[in-house]
Amino acid sequence: MTADTTDTTEPMQATQATIVRFDRTERALHWVNAVLVLGLLATGLALYAGPISTVIGRRPLVKAVHVWSGLLLPVPVIVALAGRWGAALRADLATMNRWTADDRRWWRRSARRGARLGKFNPGQKLNTAFVGGSLAVLLGTGIVMRWFEPFPDTWRTGATFAHDWFAFGLGLAVAAHVVLALADPVSLRAMRRGTVPVGWARRNRPRWHEETTGMPSGDARDDG
Repeated sequence: MTADTTDTTEPMQATQATIVRFDRTERALHWVNAVLVLGLLATGLALYAGPISTVIGRRPLVKAVHVWSGLLLPVPVIVALAGRWGAALRADLATMNRWTADDRRWWRRSARRGARLGKFNPGQKLNTAFVGGSLAVLLGTGIVMRWFEPFPDTWRTGATFAHDWFAFGLGLAVAAHVVLALADPVSLRAMRRGTVPVGWARRNRPRWHEETTGMPSGDARDDG
């Protein structure tokens, strides 16, 4: 993601000491996906863990919710990316796929203080790639598991194995994401209201601050 826009997809501006970090489309996509993913993890756990399944009961209903939540997951992404309302999202995804020298420097603790980061830090980029890839694998393997008749036994076995382990990894990633979000009220506010303080952007994302405001960030550093 290289540029932020306001809720009307106009260029980002600093107003009242804040900068727009995520527009309405990006925030809506985040929360819709959060509900679907949490629903998938919860229903998947209920289906996988016998004691939980026994307590909840209604296994056919839980299975139906799990399957349909998985099939619906790509829909909000496609809708959010389509049309001019997805300009900021498309720009952000492009930024997520670009790694700079400062991103590589950020991984070295001794050099992290001098890294001049853009809109996202390397951890966020890596997490986005992992979550996106995991959801794609889970969707594909889930389809093989649900409509297994056309597929050979080796495919079914492999799909089940991959589905279980990627679901486990995704659960850990989501749990870590929630913990980090709750520990960072500024970033959490950005996903709720769309804005961050100018000072936060200048200190933590100096390159992004300069790109969006046209003002120098000075010697601001990233605090991690």
